[in-house]
Amino acid sequence: MENYIQAEDYELCMLIKNGPLIPMKGNEDGTTSKKKPEEFNSDDFKMMEKNAKAKKLLYFGLGPDEYICISECESAKDIWEALQVAHECTNQVKQSRVELLMRKCELFEMGDRETVMDMFTRFTHITNELNSLGKTFTTEELVRKILRFLPRTWEAKVTAIQEAKDMKAITLDELISNLQTYELRRNSQ
Repeated sequence: MENYIQAEDYELCMLIKNGPLIPMKGNEDGTTSKKKPEEFNSDDFKMMEKNAKAKKLLYFGLGPDEYICISECESAKDIWEALQVAHECTNQVKQSRVELLMRKCELFEMGDRETVMDMFTRFTHITNELNSLGKTFTTEELVRKILRFLPRTWEAKVTAIQEAKDMKAITLDELISNLQTYELRRNSQ
């Protein structure tokens, strides 16, 4: 969502992260205080409009359940922080999700009647979620994992790929294409 907001208006993104613009006035004793709406000038109104646009941008990206969580928030920054807590939860919950997904990744295997593309799609969902939680993998790690997920009946193909290809240089697209070609040949026999 942050990328979407930055693409819409980078200044709004900074407003959301840093807090609202507040029109201030200088007092006689040298301190500053918030201006009352009747004291606003055109620049102050532009500031307030930016604050409202930042909130609106966040509101439009929400579903009804999320809206309930942020309906009491006063500023775009408050909304942003509430959404982060709602989606990322605490570090403890985040770490638990990473551990659960890593376990899912370790136990992952291709189903008997599953196609290579179906298996790859399921695997990609897990790795994308891990990536969003900060756990990333190199292409080589992903390639090696996918080769381990294949059933024993594919062992000859796995060995051929491992012997013929440089595991550091093979791309995921190349691997999946290679496996799909093999799958088509197997199914046609």
